[in-house]
Parts: sequence; C-alpha cells; structure tokens
Amino acid sequence: MSTVLILGATSDIGVAIARKFAQSGSNIQLAARNPAELTHTASDLSIRSQIQATVHAFDAGATHEHASFFEALSPKPDITVYTIGYMSPEKENLQSPAETEKILAANYSGAVSILNIVGAYYGSQKKGTIVGISSVAGERGRQSNFLYGSAKAGFTAYLSGLRNYLFPLGAHVLTVKPGFVYTKMTEALPLPAKLTATPQMVAATVYKAVVSKKDVVYVKWIWRWIMLIIKMIPEFIFKKLKL
Repeated sequence: MSTVLILGATSDIGVAIARKFAQSGSNIQLAARNPAELTHTASDLSIRSQIQATVHAFDAGATHEHASFFEALSPKPDITVYTIGYMSPEKENLQSPAETEKILAANYSGAVSILNIVGAYYGSQKKGTIVGISSVAGERGRQSNFLYGSAKAGFTAYLSGLRNYLFPLGAHVLTVKPGFVYTKMTEALPLPAKLTATPQMVAATVYKAVVSKKDVVYVKWIWRWIMLIIKMIPEFIFKKLKL
C-alpha cells in the first residue's frame, strides 16, 4: 500500500487528488498551512476509503522548516504531490512587494525548497514519484498574470530538470498543466466552460499519469494546441495584444 503526501491539501485540487488516491487504497498525508482545516477531510477519507489519513502543518513560504517537516514524516511518502498555487490581481501585485513575494513563494521558491528535499530522498531510495501542478500560464508571459505566469514558468523548468536528474536514479517526476480550473482561486473569473476543468478532472488525470509514468500532461488536450499557437505569435505582434 502506497503513501501519498499532498502539499496544499486544503485546495480544491488537493482535496480531489487526495480522494482519488484514497479510493485506490493509498494512505494519505494531508499537509497545509492551516492543518486544523484538514481534520474533516482526513476523517472523511479514512471512513469512506478505509485508509489511514494524517494531518500535517506545512507552509511553502517557511523554507527553513521544510527539512524538519519531511524528516518528521513517518512513513515517508511514496508519492509527493505539490498542489499549492496563489494568484492575485496583477495591478495589486505590482504595487505590493508582499503580494509578489507570496506569489513567488507559493508557486516557485517554496516548491523548489521542499521538492529538492523530496527529490534527494527519492534519488537515494532509487524510487518515488513527484507530481507538480504547474500551469499553462507559464508557457508565455501575458499582461494579465505575468508574475504568476513567470513563477509557473520557473516551476515547469525546474520540474523538467528534476525529471532529467532523477530518471537515471529510478524516480519519476510528473508535470501537470491544468489550464483553467473551477476553484476558490478562480471563482471571480469569467471562465469559458469548454476550456475549464473541474478539480475531479485534474485528479483523474494525475492518477492516470502517475500509474502510466507520463512526463507532462495537459488536463484538457485543447490547451496543448492553444498554447502552441500563442507561443508562435511573433513578439512584435504579441506585445500589442491584450491577453
């Protein structure tokens, strides 16, 4: 029986992924900045799926605590899923260094800090799977969310390098690009239904990709082609667009 660590387990995507793996019989370690919010989820998972679900405190921005956090986990997870994401209005970000730091910590620097630790452990064990929930926003910077997008671009590049590093050691790294998802983070946005996934769709994609050891997956296939077109637009035209 495998153990799955969900980093960012209070998020809609984190909860959905936890439920999907619990249904398969995996024990679940739920980790988030506010662990008290996880007690109901842990109880529900344990009762419904007859597995062990535990709750842990984890703050992506508190990088000095990451080594002790992972060291304290018992057992160590076989699969680690980083679902933490944060986005706020771009005008607010430009006027607030604190908001900018929060975006970078949640979407990039905090992820790198903890996954370096996890990756080193999996490399030493010659096994293990890391899943990073990145974003299509990282494929080209756009005026509407370039701080968030730049952090996700860095995260995507990091996961690619980590995958390259860990592959010969026997560990697997999966990059997931969901596109639009109906979550608390996006509830104020007018999302197009045909391009928007649910957290349950993301969870199903993650589970299937982990089992089949995929490297990079898009939750909705159409995003691969949308982003391909966007990346092909010449910069002298692209800079004039409002995207």
